[in-house]
Parts: sequence; structure tokens; C-alpha cells
Amino acid sequence: QVQLVESGGGLVQAGGSLRLSCAASGRTFSRYYMGWFRQAPGKEREFVATISWTGGRTFYADSVKGRFTISRDDAKNTVYLQMNSLNSEDTAVYYCAARNTYGVATTKGEYNYWGQGTQVTVSS
Repeated sequence: QVQLVESGGGLVQAGGSLRLSCAASGRTFSRYYMGWFRQAPGKEREFVATISWTGGRTFYADSVKGRFTISRDDAKNTVYLQMNSLNSEDTAVYYCAARNTYGVATTKGEYNYWGQGTQVTVSS
């Protein structure tokens, strides 16, 4: 069992940056693949990024590739999402997710645990 708590969301101007954090409980954090998803009003929750157990492998949605960076600090049980060059299409609630199965996963059904979400609003 793992509990996830996101933070770092807020209001930012277009072109700006934010860094989201996701703090995880539990002693086996390093054994989880971690992911970020987002959900805009009236839309389905969509994949943003994922990172492997060791942090050596990352994968991104095409819409954020080159602008967002996912990373993890296992000593702090925390995963991060650095978001640069934000635009209005990035406005959404961002969710942290964890899965205890090996391999990259890009669909929400493949993740076992979810945080409560943090709102990111980009003003134009």
C-alpha cells in the first residue's frame, strides 16, 4: 500500500514554469514505477510522463516532450514533474500515480495508486 500527496500546483503565466512534487508513503517506494497524469475540465484523464524504478528510464506524452521532465528522489520518497514553457493547454488537475509492476505504462488502468491531484492553471 502506498499513499500519494501532490503539491506545487498553482497559477502561472503562459511561458512560465512550475515544479510539481508527489510525496509517497511506504518503505518500498523505490520498487514502484511512478507516473503523472492530468485531467482538464470535460476531458478524460491523460498520460503525461512516467519514470522507472531506478529513474533510468522515462517516457513522455508527445504533447509535453521537451518541455516537461519527470524525476525521482528515492531517499525522499518523492517524484517530481518540472514543467517549462507552459501554455493554456496545460491547464488541468495533475495526478501522481504509482504501479508495482515492471514496465512503462501509459494508461490509467495500469496504475494501482493515485493522489488527490493538484490544480495547474496557465493564464494567457
